[in-house]
Amino acid sequence: MTSTARTPAGLLDYVLGEPARPLITFYDDATGERVELSVATFANWVAKTANLIQGDLDAQPGDRLALLLPAHWQTAVWLQACFATGVIAVPGGDPASADLVVSGPDPQTLDAARACRGERVALALRPLGGRFPQPPQGFADYAVEVPTQGDRFAPYAPVTPEAYALELPGGEKLTGAEVVERARASAAALGLESGSRLLSGLPFDGWDGLAAGLLAPLAANGSVVLCRHLDRLPPEGLTKRQESERVTHTAE
Repeated sequence: MTSTARTPAGLLDYVLGEPARPLITFYDDATGERVELSVATFANWVAKTANLIQGDLDAQPGDRLALLLPAHWQTAVWLQACFATGVIAVPGGDPASADLVVSGPDPQTLDAARACRGERVALALRPLGGRFPQPPQGFADYAVEVPTQGDRFAPYAPVTPEAYALELPGGEKLTGAEVVERARASAAALGLESGSRLLSGLPFDGWDGLAAGLLAPLAANGSVVLCRHLDRLPPEGLTKRQESERVTHTAE
């Protein structure tokens, strides 16, 4: 059965019908890290992050969040948490014109993020969501702030399909309904169906990477093997991973 969801948050709600199945399997081929998140575990991270955004960060629907993060399972969490709260996710956005910013640990990215006058959050992107040994000055440490957040999330006001949800590099803005429509179109273009398992090595710097790394598998009721630094994996290693992870489709 195909989801009739009209918002990106609704796509996640639909797949919660199978809470134990894998949704995101993440590899970092620079560190050897592997993390697997079931639908339920991913949804729990999303709920906690959405509560952080809405509560502690006091973000309002329609606020713009500059998402300065690589292709990573925690980036997927933040993207989906923005959708849940009505905050507009702006991957690679200019922090100076954003209402709040989320940065990875790269010093250059952190320096750029300081241009944001609103709330700033930093992610160490360490295995298992670990915290910074020393939090960057001027930033809240996501790994410190998120564990105490609630496991269930309810927006203060309903997030409608007509509300803007995503601003792509270049400035194109998509409503929630348009994100869902494009996600389904990308799933069809990739040949994804229910149960498909897509391996993606694409960066989250445009629609193709965002779709392959989360939105298209979610729309198709499939799952993703999300790989960072995939270029460091030799061809035989990629073949072995595709076999061991039961990959059915690939986007590189």
